[in-house]
Amino acid sequence: MNQQYHELKVKDGVYIPQPALDYPQTNPFERTLFPKYTKELAIDEHFPYLDDSLGYKLNLLWGYYLVIHVLLRLKLRIQMGLRIRGREMLKKYKKELSQGAITIANHVYRLDCPCVLLAVKGVHTTRIPMFAPNFRTKDGFFMRLAGGVPIPDSTTNMTALKKFNEAFDEFHRRGWWFHIFPEACRWDMYKPLRPFQKGAFTMSYKYCKPLLPCVITYRERKGIFRLFGPKELPLLTVTIGEPIFPDVTQPRKVEVERLREVAHAQMVEMAGITHNPWPASWEGQ
Repeated sequence: MNQQYHELKVKDGVYIPQPALDYPQTNPFERTLFPKYTKELAIDEHFPYLDDSLGYKLNLLWGYYLVIHVLLRLKLRIQMGLRIRGREMLKKYKKELSQGAITIANHVYRLDCPCVLLAVKGVHTTRIPMFAPNFRTKDGFFMRLAGGVPIPDSTTNMTALKKFNEAFDEFHRRGWWFHIFPEACRWDMYKPLRPFQKGAFTMSYKYCKPLLPCVITYRERKGIFRLFGPKELPLLTVTIGEPIFPDVTQPRKVEVERLREVAHAQMVEMAGITHNPWPASWEGQ
């Protein structure tokens, strides 16, 4: 049970929450959450991956500046004790990040995307590739409000994938930010860093966009925060790390792998882990 936790080693003082479930042992990309799909939504070549309609723009504005930056900020601060560290990186690298970046983070909490957006002062022009079936759940509307764009199934519809890629080409041309969870699926309150899929690093190379690693770590629930959640539910900290810049003079395959290795190692260090039980990449990825 939770073999990787037995192999995990961390620095002194680093808090490890109790495992939230019996996590998969052999496949780091195995899904542990199975939401109800409550609505029909065709995610095909006709889906508005690039949506410049007035209605969508207005939804994004109130979604970001009321829902995320006001309501969710308050909820996360009170219920999860959200702390943010490393914001000096945004100032230090302001010029390098001015034409957009790709934030990456471990995927460990239902509202971890808003946590990262709040940490980097994200705006409504951020775009987030997301698992397409989840847009058919009750959270689908809010995923769109956060700038989510469903990733179409490339095995069944190459035309849809082309439209998706063209949309991100245009987002890049406009200098917008992207956010990606390279672990692909969510494992709630998981401490080790899982292997990374290569999508974020392929985008970084393709668009010559810096990666901005963010790591979500945990603190023991103490004091007044015991009033807002069970003891076993940890408090959250988001730490922003040094940007990682792609070298587009190198062959794509070589550089994508280097970016993945460097990002994983940096984020393991940021998480206070001295021995991580998972490698940076996984067979078949």
